[in-house]
Amino acid sequence: MTAKLEAFVFDVFGTVVDWRSGIAQEVTASGLIGPDAERAFEFADAWRRRYVPSFIEVNSGRRPFAKLDALHFENLLETLLEFGVDPLALPEAALTELNHAWHRLPPWPDSVRGLALLKSRFVIAPHSNGNLRLLLDMAKHGGLPWDAILGAEVVGAYKPVPQSYLRTAELLSLRPDQVCMVAAHNDDLAAARACGLRTAFVLRPHEHGPRQTTDLAPTQDWDFVVNSIAELGEIACASPG
Repeated sequence: MTAKLEAFVFDVFGTVVDWRSGIAQEVTASGLIGPDAERAFEFADAWRRRYVPSFIEVNSGRRPFAKLDALHFENLLETLLEFGVDPLALPEAALTELNHAWHRLPPWPDSVRGLALLKSRFVIAPHSNGNLRLLLDMAKHGGLPWDAILGAEVVGAYKPVPQSYLRTAELLSLRPDQVCMVAAHNDDLAAARACGLRTAFVLRPHEHGPRQTTDLAPTQDWDFVVNSIAELGEIACASPG
């Protein structure tokens, strides 16, 4: 017998919020690399490229667990150097303010409505590699109506290690098959499915800009395949069980 679905947990960066546009806007506003918009998007992409290698160091055990804020800050310093800016010549307050751009990312236009629909019937929470304060600030900034804040700092591991998914279900006092992982990334969903979670693929074909080549279509028969979180909310809330 299929378990009753009780909760939806969400990848956040790229699935719920538009990190690329948000970071590019904040980089432009900082004035650190000039006013060119295309260069600001290139900076956002370069900063984001360092994300996975940095948390792999944690998951591999080669370094102790560190909050994503700390990893982002280290990666910011490297990215500034890549773009010809000496971070040692900048006030620490300016660096911290730019690093906190990740706390102020804008939701995709459908996100808040879709989350509100799902919240009317299910438990909803981020299952993100973001740290607690980052996710709290992002929710306040963007009006994301989470029931709880979950993520790497709470479970002590970064996705896609199994502990991340299994501990999240445990914290909600649910079995994995009562929880649906929502993401715009096939690899995240594959890791969740391997742990027994249900899966929802949200198409975000512009997450990485106009030349995106990844995650343009589902790679498995996920439980839900939708074009927006609002569509997911409509389908899930119309389901009888």
